[in-house]
Amino acid sequence: MEKLQKMISGKSVVIFSNNSCCMSHTIKTLFLDFGVNPTIYELDEISKGKEIEKVLAQLGCSPTVPVVFIGGQLVGGANQVMSLHLNRSLVPMLKRVGALI
Repeated sequence: MEKLQKMISGKSVVIFSNNSCCMSHTIKTLFLDFGVNPTIYELDEISKGKEIEKVLAQLGCSPTVPVVFIGGQLVGGANQVMSLHLNRSLVPMLKRVGALI
């Protein structure tokens, strides 16, 4: 849990992803298309990726990728991010944390 906190602290947008996951690709593309420069951790490429997935699961993230943190706060997975986008809450949230101007 402490390692996860270090990974997300001080960053406006963090995405935990998996290269082989199509929903991870979709969420990363959404943020990049907005012009956001998220910190992306590919859990299938980094050491201790499986440990981080376990911590994300303990936080209630199911599936464990993609998972998005905005301003250090857990937003959730693809469904939650897309819901925020569709109800027009995502962009204001990104602006509040300085990820968008």
